[in-house]
Amino acid sequence: MSEQAKKIGLIIGQEWEWPEAFMQQVNDSDENVTAELVKLGGTFMDDPRKYDVIIDRISHEIPYYQAYLKYAAIQGTYLINNPYTMSADSKFSSIALVNSLGLKSPRTVVLPNKQVEKDVTPSTFRNLEYPMDWQAIIDYVGVPAIFKDNLASGRRGVHRVHNVDELIQRYDESSTRTKILQQIIESDEHIHCFVIGQEKVQSLRYSVKHGRYQQNTLSKEDEMGQSLAASALRITRAYQYDINMVEFVIKEDTPYVINGTYPTPDIDLTLMTETQFQWLVSEIAELAMDRAKRPLPQAGVFSQVESDK
Repeated sequence: MSEQAKKIGLIIGQEWEWPEAFMQQVNDSDENVTAELVKLGGTFMDDPRKYDVIIDRISHEIPYYQAYLKYAAIQGTYLINNPYTMSADSKFSSIALVNSLGLKSPRTVVLPNKQVEKDVTPSTFRNLEYPMDWQAIIDYVGVPAIFKDNLASGRRGVHRVHNVDELIQRYDESSTRTKILQQIIESDEHIHCFVIGQEKVQSLRYSVKHGRYQQNTLSKEDEMGQSLAASALRITRAYQYDINMVEFVIKEDTPYVINGTYPTPDIDLTLMTETQFQWLVSEIAELAMDRAKRPLPQAGVFSQVESDK
């Protein structure tokens, strides 16, 4: 009697190019593994485990998916990426980690929320200094600066500010979102390092002017390429992400980490060449099939449940 096939599920948003190519690669392989989209309609506490691996691409936007994924992890499903780590990740903490590793990063300030969703009283905020010293914040970061969400992925809600008045205006518009103000490192040389399985790195030059990756992948034999790949691996391994993208800016031959963690990087042919796209499809498929057959321990509640048995 043949062994039952391992099953990989995908939780995705509006993207389709990469998920379709990934599922085809897995389902056409000689491995005893299948891949499909996860379908959910409410999760019961005694629902059986359906997947050996789930690749999560959208739970940071949909809280219910996050709740389901943590339940699946407790059941023994291997999650790419770990929902406990992803839910605790932020741009500010990522920069703090980068600095602790001895790497260079832009000057960054995280700001108190303009509003909160809970019922509160003035005494709830007794730990906050008010009014904030907006000029000191601007003086520390410098202008122009980038005002953006501390948690959100991608480029949404990102604004340039040039003075205190613009910063206060954007802050007043921020509602309940936690925002950061970050120094702009002016450079035309942007390198995005895709890290798969905490082992393999593809370093791509990003053209800000054209809004896509250039054809020539940064060589692993190049001294700068080796240095960036090593730094991207150090950051990714610290978070134990199976998929991550680290964004660098190079100014006067000095690399700065702009974003240390992007666990759901964009993967599609509007951004990259067919070769670059297929490398990511193949490597992520190989990673997911390997984790389905040989799952690793994952930090968080699930590992604690295991250790208490």
